[in-house]
Amino acid sequence: MASIDRVAIIGAGLSGLTLALALHKQSIACTLYEARASALDIGGAIMMCPNGLRILDYLGVYKRIQPEGYEFDKLYFRSPDDQPMDTYEFGGIEQYGYHAMRIYRRILIRELSALVREASIPIEYHKKFVRVLAETEKDVTWEFSDGSTATATCVVGADGIHSKVRKYLYPDLEPAFTKMVIVAAAVPTSQLQFPTGYNLPVTIMNKQHGAVFIAPQLGDGSEVMVGRQKRSEQLTREEWDGLLNNKEWCMDFLRQGADDFPEIVQRAVSNIAQERIFLWPLSIVPKLETWASKHCRVVIVGDAAHAIPPAAGQGVNQAFEDVFTYSLVLARSDKDSLERSLKVWQERRQERVDKVLALNAYMDRRRMPSLGEEKEAEDAPLDLESLYKPDFVEMVDAWLSRHASH
Repeated sequence: MASIDRVAIIGAGLSGLTLALALHKQSIACTLYEARASALDIGGAIMMCPNGLRILDYLGVYKRIQPEGYEFDKLYFRSPDDQPMDTYEFGGIEQYGYHAMRIYRRILIRELSALVREASIPIEYHKKFVRVLAETEKDVTWEFSDGSTATATCVVGADGIHSKVRKYLYPDLEPAFTKMVIVAAAVPTSQLQFPTGYNLPVTIMNKQHGAVFIAPQLGDGSEVMVGRQKRSEQLTREEWDGLLNNKEWCMDFLRQGADDFPEIVQRAVSNIAQERIFLWPLSIVPKLETWASKHCRVVIVGDAAHAIPPAAGQGVNQAFEDVFTYSLVLARSDKDSLERSLKVWQERRQERVDKVLALNAYMDRRRMPSLGEEKEAEDAPLDLESLYKPDFVEMVDAWLSRHASH
């Protein structure tokens, strides 16, 4: 029998809700705790790749979101004079079983929340995690900001890059800013007036100004996100908030150097609604020695354990891999094997995250203007079939069987 039978999930965002459904599939009881009054459903569209969609399909979510997501297979790269240069695969039915998808975060949150309710998994809102009070070999007790306490056999921090749960494992750790920020806006696709046969999504390169990324979203592709990356020095949270609220600055940056881009870019940024602009400073979490506490009663997943920049579209997908494989490990581990099982789980997951981070760096080098001499073309550091088409149940069983045989 699994030694973890009552899991408290801190954070009812994408990772927390997906973990709840994954645990429910394994007949492991759980409760979600969310600091806000309801699930956070703000933010723009996210990238879902076949590896993440396979997990959502297993949990019964995929078919519910599919009609509202924009499906595609390739990202197209074009030169400053708008000539085709290269492609990169994000999905494909024949190769990987699923198209890639861009879908609004709020839609995915809505459907995950609905499935959680249908499964009668409890969610308690207005419950802000503060600190762990005690951890034993059997359970963990923690405190909320309202002074109340709770106990479970495990607490999982699915509470994002600024995780409060992570503070229990690493009291002094702060996320590291990558000195990169994304500024983006949603505009009607009709505004682009692109010619027949012009493939989207597209990254249009420019050494002087950096690349512009144009990606359709919504099921019918009637809206696109137009975005750019900018190098930036570290700012405080207050300074970031001030910059985000400075819509004129965001708009000016999106339009900067537009005359040096093809007409499709000029049209994309010609009419931007201020309320459809967002700014996203990119941060990462340094590689952590462990994602679990001494007695394995406190665990962190997703952005709390390894925030991944979006260049390869794997951030949410890797978080889903974390929570799904974690649920399988719990279901297959008894009290005597749990510590060893979680150690091998983290080692194998970290190996995969490291490969995705290398893929991110590769994609960034293709998108951003060169800072030095022209570099020779390089191959992607990760085989896409191994990224997009794993059987996660077989994967976890192999991890644990190899581990047991040693």
